[in-house]
Amino acid sequence: MTDRKSILALSRRKFLGGAAALSGIAASGFATRVFAQEPAKPAEIIVRAWGGSWVDSLKAGVSDPFTAATGIAVRHDLTEDNEIQPKVWAAVAQNRVPPIHINWDTTTNATKSALRGVTEDLSDLSNLAGTTDLAKPVGLEGYPIVNTYGYVYVLAYRPEAFPDGAPTSLQVLLDPKFKGRIALYNDGIGFHFPAQVAGGGKLEDIPANMQPAWDFIAKVKQQAPLLGEDPDFTTWFQNGEIDLAVTISTNAREAKKNGVNIAWTVPEEGAKFDTDGLWIPKGLPENELYWAKQYINFAITKDAQQVWLDGLGLPGVVPGLTPPADLVGDPSYPTKPEDFEHLIRISSQVQVENESTWFGEFKKIMQG
Repeated sequence: MTDRKSILALSRRKFLGGAAALSGIAASGFATRVFAQEPAKPAEIIVRAWGGSWVDSLKAGVSDPFTAATGIAVRHDLTEDNEIQPKVWAAVAQNRVPPIHINWDTTTNATKSALRGVTEDLSDLSNLAGTTDLAKPVGLEGYPIVNTYGYVYVLAYRPEAFPDGAPTSLQVLLDPKFKGRIALYNDGIGFHFPAQVAGGGKLEDIPANMQPAWDFIAKVKQQAPLLGEDPDFTTWFQNGEIDLAVTISTNAREAKKNGVNIAWTVPEEGAKFDTDGLWIPKGLPENELYWAKQYINFAITKDAQQVWLDGLGLPGVVPGLTPPADLVGDPSYPTKPEDFEHLIRISSQVQVENESTWFGEFKKIMQG
């Protein structure tokens, strides 16, 4: 995801009053007048974002309507999430004002910041009451992060290689005819958990016993998989170099929109489901904190999410969103409880505590 892939704070009572006033008005102009309880508006707030279609979608769905309604400019800082992280941590540790107001981040990365104690609590955002359970970060107390949508690491495939229909199991990765024609992320992200199942293990054994995953990955290694990052998958599919890949659904959909003949599925072993979210670093002036919270509060309204997430093709955290026409009923766009039956969610805290070990073990196997 990393290649894709900032308010005199009022009392809780006053903040909720202002938040309710904002949330009750439509996205076309949710706060065009100044309420008596509102603090001074900053000239701008800075939101760290991913570039390309990611920031374009955020701008259309959230930032531009927020500016139109409040008069507060939104500046998008396109510094990579892993690069901004130590800068924010250092600012908080040194009691300096952080370089951004809001971080749009992967939930795993955001959890690292939450566990470090550098995130503001967002539990008092009034619009959280209208979100689904997906908005709540798994394994953390309160809302140091607000998850804003989810995404699936699908099994993408070239239809010409599967004339009898979509592959149904990850065991297809072991078929000799696909040797040298499959692709995975170079750290195995998105693959560890379904590999645990494919190797005969249980999800409840994560992280204590991951040996089934490593055994299955060792078998896949014998297939000489290509290892890379998001742009590589599109290039490999475009060039006809691969038939199968475990990748984020957004990237597969973008490749298809760019003319690549590609399809995707969720195998019977399941697929990793993950989230991104928004969070606010500690240390902002109180009035800026207030307005940063209002930005996130607006980002979890139906009006904002509908436009923002249409551009990304991802399911949001507000009920009643209309899926893009090409994703209706798609397994990578879960909307109902039953849609999550084959999607794997593991506690963000467990991922943070073990991710470097998992990445290291995957690379060790692939380099062995």
